[in-house]
Amino acid sequence: MSHNNESEKTVDVLVVGGGVNGVGVALDAAGRGLSVALCEKGDLGGATSSSSSKLIHGGLRYLEHYEFRLVKEALAEREVLLKKAPHIMWPLRFRLPHQKHLRPAWMIRIGLFLYDSLAKRNMLPRSRKLSTTSEGPLVSDITTCFEYSDGWVDDARLVVLNALAAQEQGAQIYTRTECVKAEKQDDLWSIELKTAKGKTFTVKAKSIVNAAGPWAVSFLDRLVNVNNPNAMRMVKGSHFIVPKLYDTDEAYILQNKDGRIVFVIPYEGDFSLVGTTDEDFKGNPSDAAISDEETDYLIEVVNTYFKSKVTRSDIVHSYSGVRPLLEEKNASAQELTRDYKVELKGEAGKPVLLNIFGGKITTYRKLAEHAVDKLVTCFPKAKKAWTKEVPLPGGAFESQSALVKQLTNEFPWLKDNIAERYARQYGVLSYKFLKGKASADDMGVDFGAGMYSAEVDYLIECEWACILEDVIWRRTKHGLRLSEEQQVALSQYIDQKVNLSANERQTADPVLASA
Repeated sequence: MSHNNESEKTVDVLVVGGGVNGVGVALDAAGRGLSVALCEKGDLGGATSSSSSKLIHGGLRYLEHYEFRLVKEALAEREVLLKKAPHIMWPLRFRLPHQKHLRPAWMIRIGLFLYDSLAKRNMLPRSRKLSTTSEGPLVSDITTCFEYSDGWVDDARLVVLNALAAQEQGAQIYTRTECVKAEKQDDLWSIELKTAKGKTFTVKAKSIVNAAGPWAVSFLDRLVNVNNPNAMRMVKGSHFIVPKLYDTDEAYILQNKDGRIVFVIPYEGDFSLVGTTDEDFKGNPSDAAISDEETDYLIEVVNTYFKSKVTRSDIVHSYSGVRPLLEEKNASAQELTRDYKVELKGEAGKPVLLNIFGGKITTYRKLAEHAVDKLVTCFPKAKKAWTKEVPLPGGAFESQSALVKQLTNEFPWLKDNIAERYARQYGVLSYKFLKGKASADDMGVDFGAGMYSAEVDYLIECEWACILEDVIWRRTKHGLRLSEEQQVALSQYIDQKVNLSANERQTADPVLASA
């Protein structure tokens, strides 16, 4: 394929944005028989989608804002997702310590009753009330907790798995490739894409899906002659990670006197994840970082509830994401709706634009289905919605514990803790880099904490990893475990490997090499 025919390539759909909504739409559309390309200016899930609280949840607190449609959809969707991706998602019990002066017990009970009843539950148990004991992790003046179920998700891996699945359905995924300009030419969009190396190429498309997240509104300014009446509010949410505050598996949802809530969630075995904050944000979403005020706020909430106290020096990592929320007059950051809006402009036979505003991780699949349902009104040959029952790549297995057993039986040299990590990051995709390996030595260099070069090679060759960050913070969470020296060594290895594979591709296909 020479550079020239690529520039004349025509697709049905070009998705702009490789966050969870973008890859969700690319997968759904490709599986309905549309030709799809997706461009992402950075790494997949590189912004908002990897900076979430990592929860698949109905959103208990959204009930207070009467968001019944959103909560009902999210509750129903939890079970669908838990079935589709048992490697990167699992049920999680939450405890809500009761504080009479913050929300009365009857209000919490009604909320949990609705939570239990708004959607069918097969996998998740009901809520209940329990008394705390002096052995528990909470301070002694808390005597009652309410307990309910939601789910955990590895958000960044969710994005990558959807991109892999979309690619399997024929979609072309261009990472580190920015959409710099798009204009209507007769009945098509002519779209200029620019790679990180500065090469540009053109794609023609019948439709553009704007899934640029926090950049959704500013992206519209790059479209020639398109006006946009929509306003988004940028809200920053920050989290930090500390050594684990308690030894058990449940998460805590802590109420605060300002009406907001903070989650404390077991994280990567040895840590607790604490978040989130809600504050209005101005500026470039890529620059979002936790502020001193947010850090102090989260520390204070945690220390109000837990016996083990947290100080700044305990924080091993922090991250911030910017959520693009639909603007509402006079609403505070935490009151803004987490719902989404999908807007179609244009008609069949003319260049079509589909805008996605808002949304949350839990409802990404439904959002994608709604979006593609709208889109296919312009593509009469498209098939029906299909994503509900199909597992995501690596997810075709019964249970994590059974998969760990299977892996350690087949690869007896594999340590249990590494097999467990493979099961919950890759599922059966682990076989892509384990196949044929007879010993740990066959896995290559150990860069630290059991991250072998075989795994790193797989991430570069099959999962679009290009730099250290992609590998240790998004594809895995090894950034929590590797020393600075280990990170430097790994980074050098990745750079060398990525440049080598780019040169190999260069000889085969100049366009892909630049993408």
